[in-house]
Amino acid sequence: MDIRSKINPSLTLEYVQMENENKYFDRKSAQIRSVDLAPHISAFANADGGTIVIGVSDKKRTLEGVDSCGDEKINAFINAPKDYCRPMPRYREEFIDITNEVGQPDRILLLHIEPSVDQVIRTSNDRTYLRIGDKSKEMLGENLRNLEYAKGSRHFEDELNQNAILEDLDQELLNAYKKRIGAEDVDTHQVLTARGFLQNRDGKEYLTNAAVLLFARNIMKFNMNCRIRFIRVDGREMQVGADYNVVKDKSIDEPILRLVDIAKTFIADQLRVFTRQEHGSGRFVERPEYPEFPWVEGIINAVAHRDYAASGQFIKVSMYDDRLEIESPGRFPDIVTADNISYTRFSRNKIISRVMTEFEWVRELNEGVKKIYSDMAEAELPEPEYIETPNTVRLILRNNIDERIAHRNKDSGESGKVIIFGLETLWNELDDVERAIVTCIKENGKASRSELEKYTHKSRGTVINRLNKLLDKGVIKVNGDIHDPRRTYELA
Repeated sequence: MDIRSKINPSLTLEYVQMENENKYFDRKSAQIRSVDLAPHISAFANADGGTIVIGVSDKKRTLEGVDSCGDEKINAFINAPKDYCRPMPRYREEFIDITNEVGQPDRILLLHIEPSVDQVIRTSNDRTYLRIGDKSKEMLGENLRNLEYAKGSRHFEDELNQNAILEDLDQELLNAYKKRIGAEDVDTHQVLTARGFLQNRDGKEYLTNAAVLLFARNIMKFNMNCRIRFIRVDGREMQVGADYNVVKDKSIDEPILRLVDIAKTFIADQLRVFTRQEHGSGRFVERPEYPEFPWVEGIINAVAHRDYAASGQFIKVSMYDDRLEIESPGRFPDIVTADNISYTRFSRNKIISRVMTEFEWVRELNEGVKKIYSDMAEAELPEPEYIETPNTVRLILRNNIDERIAHRNKDSGESGKVIIFGLETLWNELDDVERAIVTCIKENGKASRSELEKYTHKSRGTVINRLNKLLDKGVIKVNGDIHDPRRTYELA
């Protein structure tokens, strides 16, 4: 028998009994005092909202039910947000019929706490809590002040979209979402209403901005900012004018639930894999320029937490020779800073972040940011850098290009410079790409243009430009004419 919440269809009986507690869900024994629910009510209301399930043991996970508590205590549970929180948060109570642990008909009580958009919810003894991961943590000092400041503003994702209608949403994405939350057999209209994506205002139904950002069939019709722009730069700094060195410029315009996957696939094709010959074994070992998790998680976090109300701004991913930068519109959300980002979590876009969590993109307990740091360290790459500007947050992932250049220079050796050029000063005049081309030719005797592109990880235009310079300097010579597919280069 399918037993589930009608208000939140993803909360099945199996889920509330067996699933680990998380940012949106907590279970409590029927033995709890009603006053002790207050910190969790405050925490959910001040974060992204959530559900407290009463009548399921939070230790043994047995179905106790609440009927044995009596009407007075059950009413105390129901009235806990009203009696023990200031101001009272918006919430709904719901009973679900069950068979308890001793085989008797019973009920469990669900308190669905809605997020507070514009005010901080405190307990009656004037303490303030926030749901972080699976814990309800008290906010004190600067964290409390930042929370109070943040609650004074309206959230863009909560606003009603005056132009979009249900037919503008992508049914394929909606079906995927319903499957994720275990509501495949529930009417789409009911799911959108239950999750707050469809709201009634003055007798008329409106989609929220969150619904449009997540599910729109044509996102550019409603929000021009929902995109990722990828820029690949030939060098370590972007140049302008005659020295303009952008070799790839791609905009990915998709609703959020497609944006991450498409951007991940495209950017993965742009990143380089470096090949190095091991001393001793002589084997060639391939190593990615960056481990996958850090840059993918950086993009996911940018999509989840960016400021979507920032007009004319978009997520920008810039690839330089020595680093990858992911820049997101908006400053750090609320209590998060560059110093505490590895262990503090707070969502600017609570609804969007929740959906991305349900799609298993956004990690709980901040494990995602922690793993960015640990994976970069394991790859023996520099520590990630988070930089906050007046309007953006930038994540910088650095590669080991300087180490690779030093290794190649060492392999060529001092005598190698003299043998190749006759004069060491000529080697010092070459840039990194030219040195890489010379090293490849020296190691192989000769090389084609396509082989040099693969070795240097540079574009066709860049390699041709450097080959012409080396020809002009008399460092290399060419075998075959310009139309010869077997055309190669060797040292002069």
